[in-house]
Amino acid sequence: MNKRTKVLISLLAVGILTGSLFLGACDDKNNGEPQQRFNVSLAGSTTVQPLAEELALVFEGKNKNYNIIVGAGGSSVGISYATNGTCDIGMVSREVKQSELDGGLYAYIIAYDGIAIIVHKDLNINNLTRQQIQDIFSGAITNWQAVGGPNQTITVVCREESSGTHEAFVTLAMDGKSVTNSAILQNANGSLKMSVASTTGAIGYLSMGYLDNTVKAVNVDGVAPTIANVKNNTYTLQRPLCLVTKGQATGAAKTFIDFILSAEGQAIVAKDYIAV
Repeated sequence: MNKRTKVLISLLAVGILTGSLFLGACDDKNNGEPQQRFNVSLAGSTTVQPLAEELALVFEGKNKNYNIIVGAGGSSVGISYATNGTCDIGMVSREVKQSELDGGLYAYIIAYDGIAIIVHKDLNINNLTRQQIQDIFSGAITNWQAVGGPNQTITVVCREESSGTHEAFVTLAMDGKSVTNSAILQNANGSLKMSVASTTGAIGYLSMGYLDNTVKAVNVDGVAPTIANVKNNTYTLQRPLCLVTKGQATGAAKTFIDFILSAEGQAIVAKDYIAV
């Protein structure tokens, strides 16, 4: 659990997560007058979380009277917390459903992301077809030998059902088919990557923003999971990254979202994702 997540939990406990606060601290630039300070809280997708944290650091550096609090919990938590007012902004790593919009939420797409299929870095598999992916994750294929690999049992690693990444994966890669009940479930992109990296014969999926040399990302139908291929739509396992608010954002939340969608904010987004 990182520092920002701990801060979010602490604030939840004392019930002061949302809105703005007027603190009595004096600001020399205001001739000793108290300076109004604002808290903006975010919770939800672990895919969006590190991006939101990076954006928050830059924003806070330019706006000293703002405190941006970023937690996690998964996309379902982001939807729930934004709906009931537990947080100001929910983070969602999938398309926001029409039913959620009809329920009063307003969605802001801040980036586009590819979902990479990853395997253990020493596994001699570099490409999988969409049908092979469906057969592996559904449990129809259980040995790598069936797809041109070694005679080795396949270990499937997945996100939990509340994850936006999981929901997007099932929609985009599985055509709605269920994942095998024998899959090892992880609650975040980082823990899923660690599980695949440490398990010979493992396969999983995660946000392209989490890729590094600890795992191998395989091509899908001959197309590599790269930002360029997401941009030109040849890599089809892609989804939007969204922020949601109860109604259109106002006040401090709107100020932060406006920064994210500005040229400066989108330049930060573009380092690991596709800007909007």
